[in-house]
Parts: sequence; C-alpha cells; structure tokens
Amino acid sequence: MKYYIIAGEASGDLHGSNLIKELKKIDSSAIFRGWGGDKMELQGMKLVKHYRDLAFMGFVEVIKHLPTIFRNIKFCKQDILDYKPDALILIDYPGFNLQLIKWAKENSLKVIFYISPQVWAWKEGRVGAIKKYVDKLLVILPFEKEFYKKWNYEVEYVGHPLVEVIEDYEQQHSNIIKQNIIALLPGSRKQEIKRKLPVMLSTTKHFPDYEFIVAKAPGITDDFYDIFLSDYENVNTASDKTYSILLRSKAALVTSGTATLETALFNVPQIVCYKADEISYQIAKRLVKLNFISLVNLIMDKEVVKELIQHELTVYSCKTELHKLLHNIQRKQQIKTDYAELKSLLQKGGNASANAAMAVYELIHH
Repeated sequence: MKYYIIAGEASGDLHGSNLIKELKKIDSSAIFRGWGGDKMELQGMKLVKHYRDLAFMGFVEVIKHLPTIFRNIKFCKQDILDYKPDALILIDYPGFNLQLIKWAKENSLKVIFYISPQVWAWKEGRVGAIKKYVDKLLVILPFEKEFYKKWNYEVEYVGHPLVEVIEDYEQQHSNIIKQNIIALLPGSRKQEIKRKLPVMLSTTKHFPDYEFIVAKAPGITDDFYDIFLSDYENVNTASDKTYSILLRSKAALVTSGTATLETALFNVPQIVCYKADEISYQIAKRLVKLNFISLVNLIMDKEVVKELIQHELTVYSCKTELHKLLHNIQRKQQIKTDYAELKSLLQKGGNASANAAMAVYELIHH
C-alpha cells in the first residue's frame, strides 16, 4: 500500500515516525512519501519537504507568508496526485492540512486525520467540514471523543502516543538520576524562541546553584542561539536532547504546546511560558474559548501547572514561581499527584501508534 503523510512540526514528525513503524509491521508492502522531518525519513519515508521550512506562527506571520503557503499547497496537491496513494494521512498541522481535506475527497482519496485539530478551542464550525471530508478522525486527548459526540461524529480515541515514547525512553535510560539542573524549553520556531528565551535566561541569574540547560530545537543553527547566550555563566545548551535534559532536571520552564505534556510525563515540575506577537495574541484572546493554554491543564481541567501568559511572562514572575517549584514541598507533591492522574487518563486508550496504524489499515481494506 502507498501512504502519503503530512506533518508540519517536530511533534508531528515524532508521531508520524512511530505510525510508520507500526504500519510497516502490519503492511509488509507499505511505501511512504510525504512532508515531515528527520524521524519520518529515518523510518523510510521519502521526504518531500521538511517541517522547518513550513513553520509560520501567529496570524501576522501567516499573513506575511501567505504566497509561500499557497505555493506549498498547490505543490503538495500535485505531488499527491502524481503519487496516487491508497491513503492520505494528515497529522495535526491544521492551518495547512485542513486546506486539503475537501480537495482530497473530491479526488477520491481516503483521508485519515491523526491528532485532531484543536477545533474545541476555536473555530468550532470547522467540525462540519471535518465530518464531511475526513473518512476517519483519530483523537489522542480523552475529552475529544465527548466533544465530537456533540456533533454526532464518531471518532476513535487511540490513546496518547507520547506515553509509550517516554516510557520506552525511561526504560532505556533507567540509570540516570536527577541533578541540580533546570530545563529551558523555549520552543521549536525562531519567532517563539526570540520572545521567550531572553526572559528564561534572565531568570537563571537568580539561581546560581543550578545549571540551566537550553534544549535547542532540531533544524535551528547554533549561531541563532549564540546571540542570546553570551552573558550567562550557569547556562549550557544541548541540541536535539530534550528527553535527556528532562530526565535529569528538577524543574523546567516550558513553552506551551506538546512540550508541556512531555515534561509532565517525565514527572518534572514546570512553569508554562507563553508570549506571542501582540496583535496575534489580541486576536487569539478574542477567539479562543479556553480556560487554559497548556495541554496539562486542559486535559486535567484545572490548574496543575502555572501558566505565565503574555504580559505575565516576566523575570520576576518566573523567579517567584520557580522558587516555589524548587523549595515548596507541598507544591511539588501536589504536582506529582496530578501528573500521575494525568498519565493514567492518557494510558486508557492503549498503544496509540499501534492503534492508529490498525485504524488506517482497516479503513483502506474496508
């Protein structure tokens, strides 16, 4: 069978690579082509475009790059038609992938969306199009199945793919112990790193007894980070080693997104840091209907971890909250208790990658 897969960021590349691995187990003739990153390519997918060339964040960034985005969509459609896949698998990345679903259906392609667009946060009206044009929606957050039920749309909860990824990693590195390290996870895109890393770094001066390690994003060169790092004695960096850093860390400052969930599954107390372009933030604030921005708090439906959003993200607030994480025993214990409950919720679906692969395979042979 021929599969065309589209992932547009680092987390999609990770989940896409594990999906490919599982599909190969049940389909010995599987051939893969698509958009993603190094991990999907390593699993044998013919990489058409790398996600680092596709990452535009926020309303302003997207508007600025609209000609590029439209060119990419046009190129992508032609590439899919030339390849003639048995299934088109779209992994998250809704700004791009949702542009393809109607076209794909009109061209008689079987469409699987793995990892739901966050339509429960905003643009709920998109559910109608998803229901009409997507043959199978595979969701990874427990509350999403209930959300879609409101729309009379049967989706499949496969579990969260990060659970087995992190469990496997911990088993392979079980000899590593916690050290006086604090992880700094400023994100995977240049725009978000520019906004958040300076605040994170300025916070380090208030904790001279700790080593801070900046997790560098794959695909971003060292000289980009060097601009920010010249003035800090207790700060080091590591490229493409986020899990290794989290395994050794006692706390973390984390950009909102998948990284908040990864940090929680590694059982590391964290502060969630979010700062967007001001215009994008003001637009989003009026459109988004959520009480929280981090996946940890959204899934648990309460404040498990502190979120410092936009103007709240200051050196003073980071310093104050980090001091609590490191020295308030009651606070630390409550976070660990909540993390255990979170993991239990996410495990209920079973092995997400294997479940997703089977759902894809069964749909093609239906």
